[in-house]
Amino acid sequence: MATPAELILVIDDDRVLSELLDEYLVREGFAVETAYDGEKGMEKALTGKYGIIVLDVMLPGEHDGFAVLKEVRARTNTPVLMLTARGEDVDRIAGLELGADDYLAKPFNPRELVARLRAILRRANSDAVGIATGVKSFRYKVGDVELDMGTRTVLRAGAPVELTAVEFSLLEIFLYKMGRLITRDELTKTVLGRILTPYDRSIDVHVSKLRKKLGQENSGTERIKSIRGSGYIYVLPQSPGQGMDNRQYNGEGNVKK
Repeated sequence: MATPAELILVIDDDRVLSELLDEYLVREGFAVETAYDGEKGMEKALTGKYGIIVLDVMLPGEHDGFAVLKEVRARTNTPVLMLTARGEDVDRIAGLELGADDYLAKPFNPRELVARLRAILRRANSDAVGIATGVKSFRYKVGDVELDMGTRTVLRAGAPVELTAVEFSLLEIFLYKMGRLITRDELTKTVLGRILTPYDRSIDVHVSKLRKKLGQENSGTERIKSIRGSGYIYVLPQSPGQGMDNRQYNGEGNVKK
């Protein structure tokens, strides 16, 4: 029997494509269940038993892919990869803004789909080694933001902040490289597990969502600054004693206050 991390739900009304995906993914070591409309797909998705969901934007019935994604994201943390029509940039951005972890345009190479799925699953695995540090129990505290790798939790001013797996990974690398420029190429490769291609705005949408969830600092300044044509910088806190250079770590990688 497959473990949850290996069980994939494919929601797509194209039965031929769904059968091909089933056959290919099974050969790659996954188990697959399929739904051919939004209503049935949503019902299955909300059981929470799947490691990842492959969701087509264009679905028949009252619930299209966006409606399914919105409901799934509101009630579960299951990662979602959206399938969109080639050239429909609006659909891709809308999907990411609603909480999709990644997208893939049709038609696509099944090998690329598998690579995307495995990258998403690595991010979503709560026992995965941290991107920046390789230390599972590592904790960061920068200003009023605290990230705990062990529990996969984030606090802002003591209050929990709900992040997707992608947003959590982004914040981790931002805090690790606080005050230094991180290029869009590096973020895409490290966080999304692929090479940045022209017109790919995925990483920018994820950064924008992270910004909104963290809000501004007490001083009213942005925490994450855009560097036009280059990438992003997580701005050093203005209050003394809250930067990385002022923290100490114990032998297990935890922050000591």
